Amino acid sequence: MFTSPSRSSSYEPPHPLPAAPPRHALAFGGALLLLSFLFALLLRLDRRPFFQGVDDSWAAAVDHSTADASAEPGGLLVVLDRLGGPLGMVLPLVLLGCLCVYGRWRSGLFVFLAAVVANALVVLPVKQLADRPRPPHPWVLVNDGSYPSGQVFGAVTLVIVVAVVVFPPRARRWWWAFGAAYVLAMMGSRTWLHAQWLSDTVAGALLGAGTCLVLWRLLAPLLETEAERMASNSLWL
Repeated sequence: MFTSPSRSSSYEPPHPLPAAPPRHALAFGGALLLLSFLFALLLRLDRRPFFQGVDDSWAAAVDHSTADASAEPGGLLVVLDRLGGPLGMVLPLVLLGCLCVYGRWRSGLFVFLAAVVANALVVLPVKQLADRPRPPHPWVLVNDGSYPSGQVFGAVTLVIVVAVVVFPPRARRWWWAFGAAYVLAMMGSRTWLHAQWLSDTVAGALLGAGTCLVLWRLLAPLLETEAERMASNSLWL
């Protein structure tokens, strides 16, 4: 529920969308971003950090037989790989267009910054800082820089922005459950395909959540204005 320091503390806009950021969103988001950057710096300084043993164990656990390794990935793995690639940019852009058609440009700005712009301004610099090699013999076409997972980052940001701008509170609970399953599936697929280490996928999730929390808090005044205008049916004014 949105509140404003300039209004009475009992003020409650009657419309539940877009959602208000959680308490201490800026602090939590900043902490997640800082943690992701620190681990990237550690990888830059030490090619075998303390968590590499966990990554190696997980990679061995999901290792495939020689026959499997010669086969093409299929089914859900292909879908997730495509969603994590350029196709994944289409979904937030479609959502952005729908929001703008209905006059919800403030929510559209949040979606654009968190799910599109941040992928270039946050993920790529961290990849360059860490400069971590990919696991051996990936099953799919990959570029340089394994840490963090851009695919998982995109999955997390998409789940959060949709929850904030699309679903009312009751439906949002179901969306969080679906979103968590989607993110976990994306994380599993990246390691199953030997495209990234387990820690890369965890870092992508932390970086995506941190980015969304920070932007959610910074854009809260705009989103509050939109919620009030939606409640009064005056979005176009």
